[in-house]
Amino acid sequence: MCEAAGLQDMRGRTVKGRVIWGRDVGPIDAQVKVLVIGGIHGDESSSISLAYHWLGLAKAPPSDAPLSIHWRFIPSLNPDGLFARPGRRTNANGVDLNRNFPTPNWARDAKVYWEQRTRRDPRRWPGSKAVSEPESRFLLDQMDAFKPDLIVSIHAPYGVLDFDGPSVPPSRLGRLYLDQVGIFPGSLGNYAGVHRRIPVVTIELPSASRLPQEGEVRQMWIDLMRWTQDRLSPGAVSR
Repeated sequence: MCEAAGLQDMRGRTVKGRVIWGRDVGPIDAQVKVLVIGGIHGDESSSISLAYHWLGLAKAPPSDAPLSIHWRFIPSLNPDGLFARPGRRTNANGVDLNRNFPTPNWARDAKVYWEQRTRRDPRRWPGSKAVSEPESRFLLDQMDAFKPDLIVSIHAPYGVLDFDGPSVPPSRLGRLYLDQVGIFPGSLGNYAGVHRRIPVVTIELPSASRLPQEGEVRQMWIDLMRWTQDRLSPGAVSR
C-alpha cells in the first residue's frame, strides 16, 4: 500500500534526517481541504495503516460525490519513532510531538502538566520549548501553506472519537463514539482546534498494532465523508 500510494517528498525532515512523505489527492480548487495525519506517535502503527487505507479510498471517490475535497495525507509524521526498535511514542529527541505545539502559556502549562499529571513520564516529555522539533515545525508549515478546513489526527489505542474546535462534532465514526477526553497543553487538538479554530477530529483506534477489519475501516470513512458534507460544505454553517 505504501508503494501504491505514490507518496511525494513533502520537504520535511525528521531529527535523523528521514523524509516526511505525503500525498495530495483531489482537485486543488476543491470546495474543502482536509489534512490527514497519522503516526504522530511512532508506536501507533495502526494509525499509519489507516491513513494508507483512506488514501486509497480518497483516490476513488464516487462519481456522484456531492462535495469536492482536496485531501493531503501525511501517513507518518514521526518516522524516527516508527523505525526505532521497538517503536517509540516520541521522536528521536525523546519529545512527544503531540505536546509540542505552541498553545498559549505553553512554557508554564506544559511543564506543570508533565511534572504533576504525568509524573515526569518520559513518553510524554513536551520538549524544552514549544515547536522545538522539526516534525512539529513541519506540521505548522503545512497548516499555514495548505490552509485546511479540517484536520483528522489518527491515534491509538483508546477506542474513542475526540473533537476540538468549531462546528458540531461527529457523534460516531464506525464503532468509535464521541467521548471528548479533554484539553492538553501543546496538543494538536488544543492548538489547531481551540486556538486556530480549525476543526480537529481525533481518532483513537482500539489497538495501536492492529487495524480494524476492512468493513469497519470503510464505514469510518463513509461516516467521516457524511459529516464533512453536512458540516463543512458551502452553506453548512446555516444548517
